[in-house]
Amino acid sequence: MTDADLTSRDLSLWAGVHLPRLVPCSRAPRPGCRRARPDTDVRPRRHRGPRRRTGLPVVSTQTGKNGTPIPRAKRGEGQWALGYTEPLNKNEQSKRDDNPLNVRDRILNIYSKRGFASIDPADLRGRFRWMGLYTQRAPGFDGGKTAMLEEDELDDEYFMLRVRSDGALLTPAKIRALGQVGERYARDTADVTDRENIQYHWIRIEDVPAIWELLDESGLDTMEACGDSPRAFLGSPVAGVAADEIIDGTSALEEIKRRYVGDPEYSNLPRKFKTALTGHPSHDVTPETNDVSFVGTVHPEHGPGFDLWVGGGLSTNPMLAQKLGVWIPLEDVPDVWEGVIKIFRDYGYRRLRSRARLKFLVADWGRDVFREVLEKEYLERELVSCDSPEAPKRQADHIGVFDQSDGRKYVGVAPTVGRISGSTLTALADVVERFGADGVRLTAYQKIVVIGVDADTVEAFTEAVEEIGLTPRPSNWRQNTMACTGIEYCKLAIVDTKQRATDLISELEERVPDLDVPITVNVNGCPNACARTQVADFGFKGQLVMDADGNQVEGFQVHLGGATGLDSNFGRKLRAHKVTSADLGDYVTNVVTAFLADREDGEAFADWVVRAEDDQLRGDRALESAR
Repeated sequence: MTDADLTSRDLSLWAGVHLPRLVPCSRAPRPGCRRARPDTDVRPRRHRGPRRRTGLPVVSTQTGKNGTPIPRAKRGEGQWALGYTEPLNKNEQSKRDDNPLNVRDRILNIYSKRGFASIDPADLRGRFRWMGLYTQRAPGFDGGKTAMLEEDELDDEYFMLRVRSDGALLTPAKIRALGQVGERYARDTADVTDRENIQYHWIRIEDVPAIWELLDESGLDTMEACGDSPRAFLGSPVAGVAADEIIDGTSALEEIKRRYVGDPEYSNLPRKFKTALTGHPSHDVTPETNDVSFVGTVHPEHGPGFDLWVGGGLSTNPMLAQKLGVWIPLEDVPDVWEGVIKIFRDYGYRRLRSRARLKFLVADWGRDVFREVLEKEYLERELVSCDSPEAPKRQADHIGVFDQSDGRKYVGVAPTVGRISGSTLTALADVVERFGADGVRLTAYQKIVVIGVDADTVEAFTEAVEEIGLTPRPSNWRQNTMACTGIEYCKLAIVDTKQRATDLISELEERVPDLDVPITVNVNGCPNACARTQVADFGFKGQLVMDADGNQVEGFQVHLGGATGLDSNFGRKLRAHKVTSADLGDYVTNVVTAFLADREDGEAFADWVVRAEDDQLRGDRALESAR
């Protein structure tokens, strides 16, 4: 397509600005000239230099708040630090009209007393999210309706509710409170999410005050679990106990939450802001995919501390976080975190929601400019440079039985695709209490790790948790399969995920039971990648596809060979390759069979995908030697 084919709206979307109406030239265009010109003063030709990851041109520099040279922003991106403070879309206008944190009082004093019909639409589909509340999908709408209907047409009068854990230890009392919420108010639902939340469904607005009271008594909350805010923090599930830990960052996460979560200064961000922190050498919080991550490292002179990674994120425009190569002592982590979130608040793009994540700013600026702005404008000091930590071959989910530094054990158990129940949580609280363990932590892989099990009782403990459906000895498929909420409850979803992934696990356990190398499967109900489809061995992105008979059915686009850790990448996507939901088991079996027959010694699945033939990856050919 040439410039002559672009409408003014196309140009506006491409450049991020409004352009004047285009009118035809009065004469035939010269070869290579623009086909149409603005009907106002002619603008200088836009620079067509090298392009960064966003697809936007590299532009000339301007100065930041303290004179720091930064790439010149596109006009009207809504960057507060550059004077663009007028709301540019309905979401920004809603936050300007009323700070979203104020909705808590209306929930307590008005909506919970008057019922669902009394809720202001601006609160219902906007500010409620800052309290961890989303309306769930009404039953009866198939995936074809997701893009066709307005959001309010998909609304049910029930809510999804997220409770933060922020990497903290959940004592038996807290686990029991979480179980009681599920049993009393959520039809016994409860899911462990890959953000280390507990997520419920079927919540009535009338019950929210009682739920908050129950959680508050145990030191738990839903504050800013959703919304354009600092979302739940990912922390290492074995912080402070792992025998091979570099540094325990628990105190830093606690301080960040104490200072900044629920603070109006940080409740109006361009979009969500995801944080991860780990001092474990396995990088067990997927730091590559977060807006800001602190990753344990050792400086040759200063000792243990954290490197800073910024600008990670997936969804429809995935980017891996950029490593700044610095050393931050534990006590400085909260201040540096505040500096990063302030940059996002002040310089983040606000015009288009699809470009309002920190990753786009980091991609446009580059890591050197980002570091300079952080140091000069926000910290007012230089950070200590340090080599980034060595990446692990594979990030740990801590499933199994492992030694703690104090001689006790921690035990990781695997709920199937994160789905448990309120009654299971209550039973888990009883088991943890009976064996005298310290409590549990949630993981970034929809798993649970029990901390502080005595070595002489660990066998009896594992038997007890297996009796309630939580095994520390799962198959590869049960351990390494994740799934998002899917069409059962999510208004953005196109296909079923939780049940389909659960059925797929059973199929693969029967067909490929003795897998000797880990293979991950991530199942997502839409393109937004909540289940991290792009960084799995098999990443399935839900969409409607045509089956062999020409019928439109649930299916998936396939990503293959994605990874985090040493070989971080977004894998391989075969052109026009889609699989129906019904054929998922056959497809995975065929590809894994081809891999097992064709692999070289020590070769991982992701490495094999790079060199495999297309027909092997499409599942069309299982090698003769494998038959």
